[in-house]
Amino acid sequence: MWVVRTLRQPDSEAKPGPRGLQKRSPGAETCKTGRFLTGKCIHFCVHRGRMGGQGVPEDLLFFYEHLRKGGGVIRVDQSLLLYRYHLRAATHSVLEATIWTHRVHFLEEQALPRWAAFTIWNAGKQGRRLYRSLTAASQRKVVAFCDVDENKIRKGFYCHEDSQERPKPRIPILHFRAAQPPFVICVKLDLTGGAFEDNLRSLHLQEGQDFLHFS
Repeated sequence: MWVVRTLRQPDSEAKPGPRGLQKRSPGAETCKTGRFLTGKCIHFCVHRGRMGGQGVPEDLLFFYEHLRKGGGVIRVDQSLLLYRYHLRAATHSVLEATIWTHRVHFLEEQALPRWAAFTIWNAGKQGRRLYRSLTAASQRKVVAFCDVDENKIRKGFYCHEDSQERPKPRIPILHFRAAQPPFVICVKLDLTGGAFEDNLRSLHLQEGQDFLHFS
């Protein structure tokens, strides 16, 4: 379980109630005021309507706003909150594509501006999807894909066929040991029997500085 640690806002901006987290509905907005841990609090509002007829991932947006304001995250090895599953839960109206769009936007807003160039670790479906989802400016920062799949490496490059540029971008595909950090990693953890984790550790990189997980 991960717990958000929020920073104190001026009292005029946030008035948390005794239960620590409130939802209010002034007009078409949902407002949340949260007090976590040592009385630190944050205030956040999102539009209550639907995005393109689908639900809004309010918890994700609240978490991102918390990070934008300088908040941190600490790990607690116990369950602090349980969600009740039922067929009419609002979570079913939130599309995976909507969550993906918010994640890519946050990556471009908070992480990629720190890097002049980067490598996408995964020349497969998820890595290519991330590349196609980036803005043109961020795409130009991608110097390579890297992978361990010999077939992908042997091909030598990924061509972005949907690009309007001429000639169309051709991004090199390298073995991970030949690629240069920083990396945006699009490989899920715990799916390769530890092989991916061993490969990553062998490079002696620092998370947050030399690589980020996006999977």
